[in-house]
Amino acid sequence: MYIKRYAITALLFILFIGWYVYAYVTQESMSLNFLWIELPSLSIALWVVTPIIFLTLATIFHMFFYSFLSNLKLRKSVKDYEKFIDALVSSFLGKDTQFVKYKTPKFQLLGTLVANTQLIPSEQLASLIKDKKIQNVLELIKKVQQGEVVDLKKYDLKSTNPLMMQNQLNRYKKGEINCEKILTSPAKYNKELAAIAYIDYVKNAPLYAIEKYKEYLTKDALFQILARVNANEKILEISNESLLSLILILPLSTKEYIEISSALAANMLPEQRMKLFEKLSEKKEEAMEAYLFTLFDLEMLAPANDILDNSQSHEFLKYKSYRALKECNKHFNINLFI
Repeated sequence: MYIKRYAITALLFILFIGWYVYAYVTQESMSLNFLWIELPSLSIALWVVTPIIFLTLATIFHMFFYSFLSNLKLRKSVKDYEKFIDALVSSFLGKDTQFVKYKTPKFQLLGTLVANTQLIPSEQLASLIKDKKIQNVLELIKKVQQGEVVDLKKYDLKSTNPLMMQNQLNRYKKGEINCEKILTSPAKYNKELAAIAYIDYVKNAPLYAIEKYKEYLTKDALFQILARVNANEKILEISNESLLSLILILPLSTKEYIEISSALAANMLPEQRMKLFEKLSEKKEEAMEAYLFTLFDLEMLAPANDILDNSQSHEFLKYKSYRALKECNKHFNINLFI
């Protein structure tokens, strides 16, 4: 644009100088010798404007050259800006932006910051940003966080992406996908969602189906299973061997083994419960206190006394205290000592 203005102005200036010399100075012609070359005879006015013409052409070429370089830099900046917007969108979506390459130093710095920073948009950001691409993503994230189901296919998110996981959970809660579909498609759905679905699945599933997907077993799912053992509704008939195979999957603490015993106290037959924890105590040291708890809870004092009498002086102090109180005819609930 400026080159065109300059060229027109320079042309008018050259015409003016040539006209002025020809009209008011001289109309004569002359011949010049340049580098031993005899040049043709031309009007003096034309010889006067010739250097100006060459200077103008050199100036235009200079301006064009640096304008071209400036346009290349501008194109790099525009492309880097587009890449940066895409990187921001990817960062908001929880995608990796480490491998985005920028050509300009300023965007290289900004790209490094985005790639190594966790960006959490505020609720009002969408109203402050005018870029449509960013606005759309922020609105989409907001919808997912509010429990809505959105289409994330075009963003190519992994199943382990937090936004994808939340969207799948929203689909599950709205009934668009059921438990069995999730459990039978481990590559399509993340393990966290499968674990949630498994908790609901075991509330009604038969034992063979529970064991089929036991890789998704969690403590919450285990207690749902325990609640069905010999229950009045949705009863689950299960042997000690099957229960052991499920319980031993989980890395449980001493307290959690005791919680299992308490959960089984309501419906499991006393003899089955006692044998279950006897076997558990043989396999897991952390289950020994749960076995003692079970014995005292069932008033099976003889086997409990055998364990306590053969233990070290510093072991099972709570249960030894409970036994001492019982021997003094002081009756307390065993749950007060755990």
